[in-house]
Amino acid sequence: MDAKERRIELVRMLKEAGVPLTGTYLAKELKVSRQVIVGDFAILRASGTAVYATPQGYMLPKVEIPKTIKVTLACKHERENMEDELAIIIDNGGKVLDVIVEHPVYGELTANLMLSSRRDLSEFLRKLDESQAEQLASITAGVHMHTVEVSDDETLSRIKDELKIKGILLK
Repeated sequence: MDAKERRIELVRMLKEAGVPLTGTYLAKELKVSRQVIVGDFAILRASGTAVYATPQGYMLPKVEIPKTIKVTLACKHERENMEDELAIIIDNGGKVLDVIVEHPVYGELTANLMLSSRRDLSEFLRKLDESQAEQLASITAGVHMHTVEVSDDETLSRIKDELKIKGILLK
């Protein structure tokens, strides 16, 4: 096994272990000196791999992947209700990833929005106003969809309920 293969193996071993592994243990398993292992980890760190050296041994940082739910919500409203619609989603803990319209000639058109805060929303509305551009939904008489990301079903229910109350959510 060459040095590159050994470094790949070191990362694999740390991932699979899920607990710190000592340099002595790794050296013994890979049939090299502990100093070679120390050097390998220095090279891995220099190349951007996050490796922690703890009193218990080497380990990779735990990466928590947040569990999210992505849904597509069909909506309809006039231009003056756009801020209300987006604010309802954001204020209830959702992230508006995009807006989608079904164009009669071009088919599905999608524009990324990535709105997750009131600040994002204000900036988006400012740019829309300054450019004097029409909202995408203007080409479909206000009908459009949003891909929305939420952390749980309760958040999604709150968003849907408020959009229904405002008459924005299509059934």
